[in-house]
Amino acid sequence: MTSNSRMFFKMLWGAVFRRRSRAIMAVVASMVGAATLFCLTAICIAVPQQMNDEMRSYGANLIVTPIETDGHKTGIDDAMVDHTTEMVRAHGTARYATYRYENVRVNAAPYVMAGVDAAQVRDLNHHWSVDGDWPSNGSVLIGRDVADALGADIGSSITIGYRSSDNSASSSSSSSSSSSSASSSDNAQAQSGSSAPSAPSESGHVSSDIMETKGTDFRVAGIVDTGGNEDSIIYATLNDMQKLTGTKRGADVIEYSASATGDDLTKTVTSINDMTSMHVKAQQVTKITSSDTRIITMLQTLFWIVSLVVLVLTLVGVSTTISSIVSQRGYEIGLRKALGASSRSIGLEFYVESAFYGLIGGLIGTAAGYGLAYVLTTVVFGRTLSLNWPLAIGSVVFSALIAVLASIPPVHRANRIDPAVVLREE
Repeated sequence: MTSNSRMFFKMLWGAVFRRRSRAIMAVVASMVGAATLFCLTAICIAVPQQMNDEMRSYGANLIVTPIETDGHKTGIDDAMVDHTTEMVRAHGTARYATYRYENVRVNAAPYVMAGVDAAQVRDLNHHWSVDGDWPSNGSVLIGRDVADALGADIGSSITIGYRSSDNSASSSSSSSSSSSSASSSDNAQAQSGSSAPSAPSESGHVSSDIMETKGTDFRVAGIVDTGGNEDSIIYATLNDMQKLTGTKRGADVIEYSASATGDDLTKTVTSINDMTSMHVKAQQVTKITSSDTRIITMLQTLFWIVSLVVLVLTLVGVSTTISSIVSQRGYEIGLRKALGASSRSIGLEFYVESAFYGLIGGLIGTAAGYGLAYVLTTVVFGRTLSLNWPLAIGSVVFSALIAVLASIPPVHRANRIDPAVVLREE
């Protein structure tokens, strides 16, 4: 048995090195296929997640709003914010920001003011273009539309007045119901009543304080320009909001930028909404989540189509090379059959030879594919790519398997060689 195995591998070794040019062609075909497939697969696995993480910097994909049951605007308290955040993070990482909205007046004109944690909002909305600084105690960040309407610049002072009559429970509850189909910034408008609330009335008449301009002076720290509804909002710290209104209450909106997508995000929404005792309602920001899903699906489809084409080309390349080797070794095959060699032993030799070509090509191609994938992810996507060892091992094994499959038709032709015909021609 040992001598037979030694003889087998000696014949295999001789077959490979006697026809080095053909062997190199088979290795190159396997190498190109392995490199391309590994590169595309690695990118197809890593890039969608990286794209999802990148897109998360462009705002929230999940919002949570309170369900007011008693007609009073109490918001979402800190304990419920923490509990909701735990439920969201059960399906992946998530950043969040809370917003408290109130209707205020500047120069007797109605505006929406948001009490926020500036660090949370900045971390959540990397796409915001802020000229100047974020809000701090005694200073506010105003939207571009607000700045244009007031003629305000960075460093100027504006007087913000608060009237409890502008923030009646009836107006807030009616506006909350309209927020279910809105995006995160639209929801801000809905929760606060609107960006231009109706003038307060007393017994059906316009209130006499509509033209009052009393209030608290704030310095304009910065101006935000997003091209969206955020441009019509005034942002202040929660501490300043509480001082201005004289009340402390929970948030009107929690915006989440969650890493969960597709079914996982839907499960998160469902799990929150099923907990009726929480008195909150969760909904996806469809214009964000649908864009994420569509782009990632298109990219993955493109990658798999290209991978399929490369796979077919690899099969053709290896099969053609093995066919050429079989044609060159026709006399040898016929002679071995005449001496009693079985079709099984001849086929086994070709299969092992093909697997050897695929193994060598797979090793070189996987290394080259990882290098190419690393360069692409670094240059194009600005991210690093770690080596996926299970994928690398699978790539090498798959290359050997493809080479063996590609050699099946040539081996069948070799087994049909009639030794009498071949030897008579010689």
